[in-house]
Amino acid sequence: MSRKGPRAEVCADCSAPDPGWASISRGVLVCDECCSVHRSLGRHISIVKHLRHSAWPPTLLQMVHTLASNGANSIWEHSLLDPAQVQSGRRKANPQDKVHPIKSEFIRAKYQMLAFVHKLPCRDDDGVTAKDLSKQLHSSVRTGNLETCLRLLSLGAQANFFHPEKGTTPLHVAAKAGQTLQAELLVVYGADPGSPDVNGRTPIDYARQAGHHELAERLVECQYELTDRLAFYLCGRKPDHKNGHYIIPQMADSLDLSELAKAAKKKLQALSNRLFEELAMDVYDEVDRRENDAVWLATQNHSTLVTERSAVPFLPVNPEYSATRNQGRQKLARFNAREFATLIIDILSEAKRRQQGKSLSSPTDNLELSARSQSDLDDQHDYDSVASDEDTDQEPLRSAGATRNNRARSMDSSDLSDGAVTLQEYLELKKALATSEAKVQQLMKVNSSLSDELRRLQREELEDDAIYSVHVPAGLYRIRKGVSASAVPFTPSSPLLSCSQEGSRHTSKLSRHGSGADSDYENTQSGDPLLGLEGKRFLELGKEEDFHPELESLDGDLDPGLPSTEDVILKTEQVTKNIQELLRAAQEFKHDSFVPCSEKIHLAVTEMASLFPKRPALEPVRSSLRLLNASAYRLQSECRKTVPPEPGAPVDFQLLTQQVIQCAYDIAKAAKQLVTITTREKKQ
Repeated sequence: MSRKGPRAEVCADCSAPDPGWASISRGVLVCDECCSVHRSLGRHISIVKHLRHSAWPPTLLQMVHTLASNGANSIWEHSLLDPAQVQSGRRKANPQDKVHPIKSEFIRAKYQMLAFVHKLPCRDDDGVTAKDLSKQLHSSVRTGNLETCLRLLSLGAQANFFHPEKGTTPLHVAAKAGQTLQAELLVVYGADPGSPDVNGRTPIDYARQAGHHELAERLVECQYELTDRLAFYLCGRKPDHKNGHYIIPQMADSLDLSELAKAAKKKLQALSNRLFEELAMDVYDEVDRRENDAVWLATQNHSTLVTERSAVPFLPVNPEYSATRNQGRQKLARFNAREFATLIIDILSEAKRRQQGKSLSSPTDNLELSARSQSDLDDQHDYDSVASDEDTDQEPLRSAGATRNNRARSMDSSDLSDGAVTLQEYLELKKALATSEAKVQQLMKVNSSLSDELRRLQREELEDDAIYSVHVPAGLYRIRKGVSASAVPFTPSSPLLSCSQEGSRHTSKLSRHGSGADSDYENTQSGDPLLGLEGKRFLELGKEEDFHPELESLDGDLDPGLPSTEDVILKTEQVTKNIQELLRAAQEFKHDSFVPCSEKIHLAVTEMASLFPKRPALEPVRSSLRLLNASAYRLQSECRKTVPPEPGAPVDFQLLTQQVIQCAYDIAKAAKQLVTITTREKKQ
């Protein structure tokens, strides 16, 4: 695309000059550093492409530049640009700011949380609001005002909205009006070029009938975007869509299929249309990740690769997908070039077969493809490893490539699988078996870790009993040796956590594999922030510095006095309020807020503990106070780890957040115990 005169372009997120990347779905240009954050968010948040080194359809590139030059960024930074609405004091990132945490937190808030987007007035019926916005979008796409349509989409308008009175979608309207850039934007946001109107005509038909033949051809390309992209990735060619819609490359040295390869193909053919569609979209996303990785490595200064700018080693977690599917998507990164090429070829062949309604033995188009790797080919792919946890359905497929984003499409064919009921039962059984095996393995690991820890504690207790049995109460001794006073033995029905003391650094799924659905952290995001903390009880409190010395001496007379229930409840509410503030900071990745939050919690805990006698007569009170103070002290120690001892030293924020949440749980538990004990004793 030719630009309209020289224009000073800057990064939309930090204002760095000469941005090299574009976020297609957000209509902004970004620099290398900010792009690394965009890529880590996933395509469901931001679809990125290099402006110079990636292959661009001309009209798509024109659409991005038009949005960027007409202030699309103000949509995502609305409240930052309006002084009357600035409440939080948040500021935009600067080019000199560090990627982590400053730029990354700002970008997450801007695009993932939509923290600065103009908010509509609250209404009781959100569905009515979305419908009104979608009707406005339906009307606006006939004009060339791209930023207005992007604003409507950002507020919740649906790109595939079917107007009940007019019987068309916004893409029908844009196609009839010849608004190519509007059509590009709608397709990016999920509009289907093959969707029929009330009379069965598609947007492609509308464009042709209105004489917009180039737009019609472009919409056909969009309809087959998925399979075109897969074929181009392997052989650098795309079908022209005049003589055919598919190119099926063939590995030049794999003419004889092994039994394993044949079995894998049968698995692929046995998938329902919905599961096959999901697999194809996941492979499409993996192709996009690999292509961007190649551009990323080619454009970076290799002498400074060890920086905050990081590549994306596997597909980020999409919270809209099941845990099983997210894990399967990430396993695609482990396929070497030959394995991945074989999977793509099988998907292309199967997509063509399903779309054209051919039998399972249908021949495919052949195109010689030189081997992309010298590694031995392992043909055994677990194609159904990304199957969704939802029940499979048999909805028809409309097109093998009608998606550029992660939303499901239909693909113009019928499900040709024989014995649908038997197949569905097989897939459900296979998923259930895999889930059961995974749970068994997890339980075995946790049980082993806990058994080792229990033996270690018992051994230390026997060794030290001879020394401390006279001077130290057993309850205090057990706490000092590493087990929370509130800890209870894990039973098979207990909510188990794969993060025992020794195993937590190795089994945290989110920090190693990005599987958000199984992560301990996400359990705190719904309902009561403390309810999701059940099971996170195994907290090591074995360090001597974790305890105040005044708690370790019980010499002198014991004081039977207790504070009033009202005072204890008041202080507990303050502790809980501060804990909730800490958990919110964890949810929003505000790691720099950990230290001040922990100090507030420690102060509230100190005030609460001061209500009680220094030497309470009741053992439950003493145990709860020890746990309360020790956990608060440990929380401060953990939160201080957000600041590395040496500049540039790596910090495992996932593990750190996990430990902080564990400490917070024990504080809340101890406070609750003190309220319960005080209430009970006062009644007596």
